[in-house]
Amino acid sequence: MPVVDEVVQAEIEMLRSLREMVDSPSSKSVILMGDVILDRYFHGWANHLNAFAPAPVVKVIRTNESAGAAAHIARALVNLGVKVRFFAILGGDENGHIVSQQLYEEGVDTSDIRVAAHLSTVAKTRIYGSRESLIDRHQLLLQFDEESQEELPDSIVERLADSAIAALPGAGAVVLSDYGKGVVSDTGARRVIAAAKAAEVPVICDPKLTGLHRTVGATVALLEIRGLELLRRRNNLSTAEETAAHFIAENDWQAMLVLGGEHGVTLYQRDEPPLKLPCLVDAPKQLIGLHDAAATALAAALSNGRSLAAGARLANAACDCILAAEASFEVLDRKTLSTRLDELAWQLQISER
Repeated sequence: MPVVDEVVQAEIEMLRSLREMVDSPSSKSVILMGDVILDRYFHGWANHLNAFAPAPVVKVIRTNESAGAAAHIARALVNLGVKVRFFAILGGDENGHIVSQQLYEEGVDTSDIRVAAHLSTVAKTRIYGSRESLIDRHQLLLQFDEESQEELPDSIVERLADSAIAALPGAGAVVLSDYGKGVVSDTGARRVIAAAKAAEVPVICDPKLTGLHRTVGATVALLEIRGLELLRRRNNLSTAEETAAHFIAENDWQAMLVLGGEHGVTLYQRDEPPLKLPCLVDAPKQLIGLHDAAATALAAALSNGRSLAAGARLANAACDCILAAEASFEVLDRKTLSTRLDELAWQLQISER
């Protein structure tokens, strides 16, 4: 059998090492602060149109609810055996109760979650449909969002940041999951990042493009490939590499991880060539939860003392898991991630034979 190329062999060993890490996670906790969204899914058959409008009629055959956004990360971290301190705010409504109950049932510690009794919990409802008796390719037909029109009280948000900072001693990583719903505030983010840097704890930020100012000083920021392209055009820059370098310098990040879905992920670091990792999923099915899975994988790797390059490889494997999952079944877990790492190592090994 031919000798495996040294570079490929090093990649295989990296994947195997990450596999061992997933099986034996760090004892250090991850500090997670961010917005919570209740995701609702309706799946059914869409065999005909409404008689009075060009709209599909969906015969619902299955429904489910899932604690999403930052709660999605908390659930995934627990699934990987990583201890998580979860700082979030829920509304005092039925949706908030559903989220809290699901987190409790899945073993997520909810003691750091605050309740704003007069507010409603954000909910996103997605309706999927396909033709009955044909190829089972469910398509998203409609999404509608419900959220409070009132802003979160500043006092609760700042106390939440205080609590997250107090939990930093002994932590392995911090994740700020900012969906723009108010939990990650300008002052709160600045204070948490500054405290984490002082404690030498890596910070992972997953921002909206409108919230980049809340990521200054982070270790790594997550962006989508289309978001990077939008930033490139807005700033009249020539290439993705130039755009990444510009924003890494402007926001004092160590790195930017760009999620490309079926195009894989790319890690941009200061004074380093880009690390491009391909997606090897044959037929990607969906994208919901991609950011959360990448943030989870980075947190698991960095809290274990692994490099950003190792974290990017774990994030790429995690994204593959999400792309291959059925809609509404996209929460990362140890078995699926371990299997994916084994598959990636095996594919590299047989490609050199």
